This record gives sequence, C-alpha cells and structure tokens, in this order.
Amino acid sequence: MTSDSTVMVLGEDVTAGGPFGLTKGLVDGHGPQRVRNTPISEGAVMGVAVGLALGGARPFVDLMFCDFMTAASDQLFNHAAKIHFMSGGNYSVPLAVWTIGGGGTRWGAQHSQRLDAWISGVPGIKMIAPASPKLAAAAVLEATADPDPVVVFADRALLYSRQDLPGDSGSPWRSRVVRTGSELTVAATGRLVHLALDAAAAIGASAEVVDVQRLAPLDVEPVVDSVTRTSRLLVLHDEAGPGALAATIAAMVQDVAFWELDAPIARLPSPATPVPAAASLEDAYALDADDVAGAMKRLLQA
Repeated sequence: MTSDSTVMVLGEDVTAGGPFGLTKGLVDGHGPQRVRNTPISEGAVMGVAVGLALGGARPFVDLMFCDFMTAASDQLFNHAAKIHFMSGGNYSVPLAVWTIGGGGTRWGAQHSQRLDAWISGVPGIKMIAPASPKLAAAAVLEATADPDPVVVFADRALLYSRQDLPGDSGSPWRSRVVRTGSELTVAATGRLVHLALDAAAAIGASAEVVDVQRLAPLDVEPVVDSVTRTSRLLVLHDEAGPGALAATIAAMVQDVAFWELDAPIARLPSPATPVPAAASLEDAYALDADDVAGAMKRLLQA
C-alpha cells in the first residue's frame, strides 16, 4: 500500500484488524479512505471491489471466512472471473481476496468449511493456498499485483504458525517438493503438508511430499514428476469428500501418469459431513497425523 496508492482494503472490521489481525494498523498508515469498513453484506462488498478494480484501483478484500464466499460468489464468479474473457481482453479485474478455511476453533458448520474445489473450478479465478508464513506473504504480494482475480486461501490452523518449509524462497505460483522420497508421493495443501511431514517421519517412510499450493489453475506437474519416481500417490485434503479437490488432483495425475503407478491412487479427504462444533466431534472429524500415517501404510502395502 505504501508503494502503490491504488491498493485499497475492504472488509468487515478491517480498521480494527479484522477477526484475525490481518489488517491491524493499516488504517493508521493509510487512512479510512483506503482501509474501508464495510457492512455485513459480502455480495455488496465484492460488487464494490469489482467496480473499483474496473475503475483503476487494486482492491484487497478481507473475506473473513471461506463459508461467506457463497454470499460473494455471484459477483466474484459471474462478473470478476468473466469480464476479461467477455470483453475480448479489453478489461481486467485486478482483485485480491483473502479468505480463511478449515476447522479447529469450534465455530461450527457455517464458519469452518473449505470450498476449494468450488472456487478453483471457476475459469478466470486464480487461487493460491500457502502453507508457510513466507509463502503467505509472497502470495498476498503476488495476488495484489496480478491483473486477474486471485483468491489467497489461508488455512486457519496455520494462521499463527511460524514454521518454515523447504522452498519458501520460491514462487507461490508453483507447487513444490518439501520432502524427497522414493516409496510414495504425498500431495497435500495447507496444514496437511505439515501433517504429511510428521507422519512420514513417524513411520520412517521414504515419502516425497508435494505442497500443492497453486489450486487454480491447478498445478499438478510436480506431483506427476514425483509419481514417476515413486509409483504411488496419496492425496490429502481437508475439504469434505467425495467432491473434494483431492478427486480432481487424483484424476489429473492418473490421466498422464497411469502407467507409472504400481497401486491405485489413494485419497484422504475429510468426512462427507458438515464440520461439527462440539469439541469431541470436531476433533474426531479432523484429519490428524495418525490418519495420514495409516493411509501411507496402507498404500505402501498395496
């Protein structure tokens, strides 16, 4: 915002920092005209952001929870994502959207879900899901500078994590290998990248872990390259199955690397239910390192 006066921040309570402190202090340095509190109307906020983008600004929308994407989707999916195409390339919509997904805070079914596959399945939208602080910062910079709508999808479990990963100095636009191995490939996003690393270490598996951080357009090339070396693939994703993004990743890899596989591709999404609010139920619902380790063992024995 200091280097580009066209960048504006929109969202509920952004002058106070938002629910997770993302925008804390910005209004002090840039004023209430560029850091704008909005009504609780995500469709209106996204519509204003699309208009600002078409008018020469670079709006950054803090969309508190991924669940609220449902309310903002008409403006984002039917307008922001399509204007460049429908105008024959004459107009661009440089719009960045930051949103949070995932459970772990007992906030229930309407504030804890992940809609990765839904968002990434809309042509015209780019999507990045960083798994480390450095890549989250890089993703925000890249999204704000991009000429197209970009959703930065943050994993709630990693919001205050300071854990670095190998390859953090690379681009947020490419998936990356964060652990090399020879027995199987594990493709994951967000917090599950860290769980995959923990599970591989716990069972002593030679697992190659790929952080699939570019979800739209979906970047599976590093996963395919890895599978050609390991011959086995486990796809992890916190989104509820069976319609999770894990299914798309598995299908795309199988399309081009079928003959490299020594076992069927395994998928481990979250259960196909809304996220529970009760602590005991949410803990049982969420994938953990034991779930991942068990899936890895089963695949190695296949």
